[in-house]
Amino acid sequence: MRERRYGGVMGLVVTDATVKSVLTRSSGYLRTVCSHSLQPYRGCSFGRSLCGVGCYVQHNPWVRRGASWGEFLEVRTNAADAYRAQALRERNWARRERGGFSIFFSSATDPFLPQEAKRGISKAVLEAMCEQPPDLLILQTHSASVADHGELLERLAAHCDLRVQLSIETDRERLPGLPPPASSVAARFAASAALRARGLRTVVTVSPLLPIEDPQAFFSRVGEVADAVVVDHYIGGDGSADGSRTARTPLPAAMEALHSGSSTLAYRDEIVAIARERLPGRVGVGPDGFAGRYA
Repeated sequence: MRERRYGGVMGLVVTDATVKSVLTRSSGYLRTVCSHSLQPYRGCSFGRSLCGVGCYVQHNPWVRRGASWGEFLEVRTNAADAYRAQALRERNWARRERGGFSIFFSSATDPFLPQEAKRGISKAVLEAMCEQPPDLLILQTHSASVADHGELLERLAAHCDLRVQLSIETDRERLPGLPPPASSVAARFAASAALRARGLRTVVTVSPLLPIEDPQAFFSRVGEVADAVVVDHYIGGDGSADGSRTARTPLPAAMEALHSGSSTLAYRDEIVAIARERLPGRVGVGPDGFAGRYA
């Protein structure tokens, strides 16, 4: 039985749901990154923010189920209990078949949506992981509010290999013609710095790569607040080989209007070269980067 109500975002319909499972064995882009992904919510209330414009999940009909991206959010109220019920079986399978029990949290939503402050679904899952830890947890978010959970993350890091990955796609606070980001660039840099100061391993993910106004200064700043950086272009990063999913969105045109050529892999390679100049041995690209392989 679902309870239908409206959230704080205009037009956002929030529903509660219980799920039988919350761990999904990885495939596709994540196949070489982790053994599992975990989604505490279905849908994403950041869908109308900058990160939602080119989000590949909006093209998944199973996730959307006929709804518009950014206008629905399913709260998986029993996600922590579902994790507890699955963890032992999936750990055994992953260690046998994938060489380790590693989780990407999350690939199709954000763990720290505004609704998380009240509902605490991701927090409950992280607490369950302290009881039954994976071998590796990759915690991926666009939200600076991840820093509010520093104490819990420290506790979890004592039980597993934890990597906190914070998306900062550009040094620009606004891109003309596109909505604002879910968290400001400044707030996300501050959050990464705060988590790193706690001794947590932090990674800035420039994903998807958007036009950067001052790449030299940007990566110098990244080097101050993070242990590593991952650069990922929407071509090859949106679940299609040629970026055709993102090509159906306003993102490529907005990128080209700001910086000619930025919608090509040549731009990614140019940015990667600058990043490696500033952060030698600390730069990953695409799925290799998300898997923690840096050069």
